[in-house]
Amino acid sequence: MSPNVIDCLVNVHFGETAKQPEFMRKVRDDYFKGPSSLYEQIELPALLDEMDAHGVTKAILMDNIAKPSMTAREFVTQRPDRFALAMGGINLLRPVASLRELTALTADLPVAYAVVGPSFWGDGQYPPSDAVYYPLYAKCAEIDLPLCVNTGIPGPPIPGEVQNPIHLDRVCVRFPELKLCMIHGADPWWDVAIRMLIKYQNLRLMTSAWSPKRLPEPLLHYMRTRGPGKVIFASDYPVLRQHRVIPEARALDLPPEVLQRYLHDNAEEFFFGTPTTTATTGPATAAEVG
Repeated sequence: MSPNVIDCLVNVHFGETAKQPEFMRKVRDDYFKGPSSLYEQIELPALLDEMDAHGVTKAILMDNIAKPSMTAREFVTQRPDRFALAMGGINLLRPVASLRELTALTADLPVAYAVVGPSFWGDGQYPPSDAVYYPLYAKCAEIDLPLCVNTGIPGPPIPGEVQNPIHLDRVCVRFPELKLCMIHGADPWWDVAIRMLIKYQNLRLMTSAWSPKRLPEPLLHYMRTRGPGKVIFASDYPVLRQHRVIPEARALDLPPEVLQRYLHDNAEEFFFGTPTTTATTGPATAAEVG
């Protein structure tokens, strides 16, 4: 029997913007070569139908403190059993008001994690090791809220070096209490990301916006050996549709118990605090390291 799925990054807010910025249209046309419907309004019944067809029991919807998504919050209100929120839009240069709002929202809404994209924020001039992020790190650690940080070169034509996962090395050292997840893969720095995952117990990686059949073999090897509990599935719907990426994920050369963790259990444990019976990490044998 195929495992159930938690889709940890779904966008339902694209249709709320009357005119998408040029860089977003370019990433659709030049990078993802997506359909013209990518930025149309998403309706709840259609999303639920696609989720049900592919075993998605829960989806985490992108939201924003500065520009709340009425669509995401309506979906959560109507179906709290199927949806939670990911909260972005934190003002890192004037953080107090944003962090107060984040704390209040986590008390009132099912917020699964906070999110920040270094390339998309501050013109890409602040890597995650910069002190401007420290209030956010401290607050998320204080309220036990996972934080997701974009890693890897982004699709839009904006600066990418700040999303090298090595910038999280110092963060993990200084904030060991922080539940931290790299999202959107880590291309072209996959090897750095894997070494970081081995090194830090509080760190995870999400494969959002990556077609599973395009995931590099070193990552799959790590999942089969030292890291069955460290890698988390997401689609980045509608950039990549569930009807494409979930069958691809189920076709990966992974043992059933590792696939179960990748598609469901790791997210359930990391974002929703539900322990699983399979060990997430552990000492590796010489064969596993190789």
